[in-house]
Amino acid sequence: MNETSILIIILLYFGVLLAVARIIGKKHSGNDAFFLGNRKSPWYVVAFGMIGASLSGVTFVSVPGMVGKFDMTYMQMVAGFLLGYAVIAFVLLPIYYRLNVAGIYAYLDGRIGRKARKTAAGFFILSRTVTAAARLYVAVLILQTYCFDARRIPFALTAAAFLLMIWLYTHKSGIMTIVWTDLLQTFFMLAALVIIILQVAKGLNLDFSGMIAAVKESPHSRIFVFDDWRSQQHFFKQFFGGMFVTIAMTGIDQEMMQKNLSCKNLREAQKNVCTCSLFFIPVNFLFLSLGILALNYASANHIALPAMGDDILPTLITGGYFGTAAIIFFITGIIAVTFAGADSALTGLTTSVCVDFLGINKYGEKKARQIRLVVHAAISFAFIGIMLLFKAINNTSVIDALYRIVSYTYGPLLGLFAFGILFKTKTCDGAVPYLCLLSPILCFAGDCLLGATVGYRFGYELLIVNAALVAVGLFIIPPRKPRPVCNE
Repeated sequence: MNETSILIIILLYFGVLLAVARIIGKKHSGNDAFFLGNRKSPWYVVAFGMIGASLSGVTFVSVPGMVGKFDMTYMQMVAGFLLGYAVIAFVLLPIYYRLNVAGIYAYLDGRIGRKARKTAAGFFILSRTVTAAARLYVAVLILQTYCFDARRIPFALTAAAFLLMIWLYTHKSGIMTIVWTDLLQTFFMLAALVIIILQVAKGLNLDFSGMIAAVKESPHSRIFVFDDWRSQQHFFKQFFGGMFVTIAMTGIDQEMMQKNLSCKNLREAQKNVCTCSLFFIPVNFLFLSLGILALNYASANHIALPAMGDDILPTLITGGYFGTAAIIFFITGIIAVTFAGADSALTGLTTSVCVDFLGINKYGEKKARQIRLVVHAAISFAFIGIMLLFKAINNTSVIDALYRIVSYTYGPLLGLFAFGILFKTKTCDGAVPYLCLLSPILCFAGDCLLGATVGYRFGYELLIVNAALVAVGLFIIPPRKPRPVCNE
């Protein structure tokens, strides 16, 4: 398949998204539509679309690629997602709907103080900007490597073009557009996943029952790990890690919660979250099954595989082993999850900056819209800058390290909300920024110390420890006493 065909697929795909945006934008282009979708989003549309938004181009290649090293143990984490989504549906969503606000960090303003709100929003903006740009970078790099390099199109132009496309269909109606475009993008992603599995199975001469048998009989079909407590794949680490990662990266994440808050009422938002959580089990199982089938194909045909797990699936598909259809749907799937993740991040970040830092609600509709458009464009340029920085570094180990460092910042967010919900005591709002900065540093030092002394390294439980330090610290620190009033 030539590069022109891939470029046509990208342009056609973008044309569909832009058409949806134009239809919605004709009737709904105000700030309420951008931030909350006028609270008219059907819950089942949001639920289906959130699947694609929760995944990424990284997921599309990483989850199948991890099978060779970790088997199917990722399903332990997926099981933990269910409990995490239950907490979101029945603990966090009632709080957000009771506040009736666009920015979820307003809860911390009322519960702890203004500095807590700004600290939480700042941590979210830092984390989501870097992680969203990193995910977009990986996806664009895949397309750059297998398509645009051959045409000598510079990476900077490719990155800018993708951000321009995302900006064009999100800047007018924001979350109201994204709810519907994510529906389409999730459909394309799932269709791509199923078609690729069928193409790989065809290459192995397997029917449906043969695919099931191949996955079941594979030495990589192991799901549960109970025997090695030091392993990061131990069941309880993965299960509770999945639970708290879901709460942190969905329940207290402005980007992900913004879609839920666009539902008509609390009950519909809860149905959306519960339904969405059930989808993750079969979807991730299919991704892992694809990884097993791809390894079986490589083994049967004596194909030398790359050392990096993330490179296995792209190498096999773009190498033409599974036919043109697999390449088309692989490109489509990468584009779908890339756009679905990036457009949500761009909108969520715009909302947090406007609501939590600029106080956009105090302005009139026209002025607020101008501010929103400027912030939206500025974040788009920030994405491009970070992607170009990653390209300049050109070292995946450095990028992975940066990704891990940024992941520490979700711990303080979780700790702030845990304190607010679990404890009824007051605390010192002024100490929040310092405590939220100190906790990740202590966690990093503890991880290094344990690794050097007893050979234990933190996995996903690091998030729990990080959050606990913040919550306990806020509980211990007494509230600041009001200054006495001088009556002279």
